Amino acid sequence: MSDITGSELDRRTLLRRAAAVGIAATPAVGMLSACVGGGADEDTPEQATGEKSADNPLGIDPKTGIEIVIFDGGLGTKYATDVDTPLYNKKWPDSKVTYSATQEVSTVVQPRINAGDAPDMINNSGSKLMDFGAVVNAGQAQDLTELFAAPSFDIAGKTVAETLVPGAIEQGTYNGKPYAVNYAYTVFGLWYNKALFTKNNWTVPETWADFTALLAKIKAAGITPYGYAGANASYYQVRAILTSAGKIGGEQVLKDIDNLKAGAWKNDAIVKAAAAWAEVGKTYLDKSFLGLKHTEIQLRQNQDKLAFYPCGSWLENEQAKDTPPGFEYAVAPFPSVTTADTLPAAALNAAAGEIYFVAAKGKNPRGGMEYLRTMLSKEAALGFTKLTKSLTVVAGAADGVTISPGLTSANEAVGKAGKDIFMGYLFDTWYKKLDDESRAAANDLMFSDYDAQKFADRMEAAAQAVASDSSVTKFTRS
Repeated sequence: MSDITGSELDRRTLLRRAAAVGIAATPAVGMLSACVGGGADEDTPEQATGEKSADNPLGIDPKTGIEIVIFDGGLGTKYATDVDTPLYNKKWPDSKVTYSATQEVSTVVQPRINAGDAPDMINNSGSKLMDFGAVVNAGQAQDLTELFAAPSFDIAGKTVAETLVPGAIEQGTYNGKPYAVNYAYTVFGLWYNKALFTKNNWTVPETWADFTALLAKIKAAGITPYGYAGANASYYQVRAILTSAGKIGGEQVLKDIDNLKAGAWKNDAIVKAAAAWAEVGKTYLDKSFLGLKHTEIQLRQNQDKLAFYPCGSWLENEQAKDTPPGFEYAVAPFPSVTTADTLPAAALNAAAGEIYFVAAKGKNPRGGMEYLRTMLSKEAALGFTKLTKSLTVVAGAADGVTISPGLTSANEAVGKAGKDIFMGYLFDTWYKKLDDESRAAANDLMFSDYDAQKFADRMEAAAQAVASDSSVTKFTRS
C-alpha cells in the first residue's frame, strides 16, 4: 500500500488511487487547468525521438536520458532503484536515468509542470498527490495508447495491454483515453489467520449460512468472530456492505450509486446486504470496537483475539512488525449472501492503484513511456512484488512464487475469481459528504440500530442531497 505510515489519511489515500472507468467531469476544463497551469500549446520543450523498430517500438532516442520521480511511502523506492532502472539500463545503457524521491509530490512536481520543466515519469501518490484529473484536463499527461499497444517488454507474442489484469487500463482512462498506469493491485476481502483456522478445523465459508455458523463456533471458542475499527476505519465496513451488494445484484448496483441515480441506495441488493451485515454486527461484533482505531483492532487479530477482519491486501505489510511467528495471513472473498447472487462466491473486489504517468510536455515522453513498458514487464513486476509484498497489474507475474502467506493467498484468490473481479465504487472519492455519511451510517447499522432499511433510506437521502446541490462538481462512471 502506498504511504503506509499508520495515519488514517494515508490509509484512505490508497482506496482513492484507482481512477474511474471512463471518468467524465462536468466542470469547465479551464477551471481544472488553473490548478496545474499551462495550456495545450504553451512552452513545450523540444522532445527527444528516435526511429521506431521491432526492438524500439515506442521510438525512443536511445542516447537521451530520462528523469523519474518516485513517491517514497509504504512501498519504498527500492523497486525503482534496484529493479526497474537497472532493467531499463540493461536495454538502454546510454540513456541515463535521473532519479529522485519525495513524500510531497504536489509540492515538488506541480511547480515544475507549471514552469514547463516536468520530469518524464512521475509516481503520483501519497497524501500530497496531485489532482490527476486536473493534470489530464490541462493537457499535461501523456496519452498512453501507444504504450499499451506496444509489444510487451519480455512476454513474447503479447502487447502490453494483453499482459494486464482485466480493467487495468480502464482504471487509468479519462474521457476515453488512457493517461495513467495504475500499477499496484489491491485485493479486498475477509482477512484471517490461516494457522488459527487450521488448528481449529475451521473451514472458510462461501455461503452466508456457513459464514454465520462459523461465526457462532468462533464465538463459542472465546474469540471475537468479526470486527473493524469504528473510530477511524468504518469505511472498511462500507466496502464490505457494498461488495456484498455488488455480488448480489452485479456491479451496476455500485455504478448507479456512483452516478447518484435516484433510488440507487434503495436497491434490493443493498437492503439485503445491509440486513445480512446488520445481523453480524448485532450478534458477533464486540461493541467496544466502535471507539477503537484500526491499529488496535489489527493488533488484536495478531494476538488471535479476533478472527475475521475486512481489509485490503496492504494489511500484511502494514502489520509486519506486530505479526508473531506462525501467524499466516490469508484472505477470503466476502461470502454469497443469497443463493441467487448475480456473481459467484469466488467473485472478488480488487482494484489497481498507485498512479504512474508520463508528462506530455516533458523533454522525453517517449523515454518515459519506455520506462513504464519496463515496469510492466514480468521481471519488473515480480521484483516489485518481492520487495513490497504487493501484487501488480501484470497478470500472473507472481504465480508459483512464494513470498509471504498473505500475498500468496491474495494471488490465489485473484486466480480463482478469474473474470469475476470487480472494481467497486468511487463515490467516496468524488463526494466527501456522502462518504462521511456512509461511514456514520455503517457504524449505526453495525453497532446500534441494526436497521437495513433505515441505512438505505438514510444513504438515499444523502445521495440525492448531493445530486441536487449545484455547487458540487459531478462525475459520471460508465
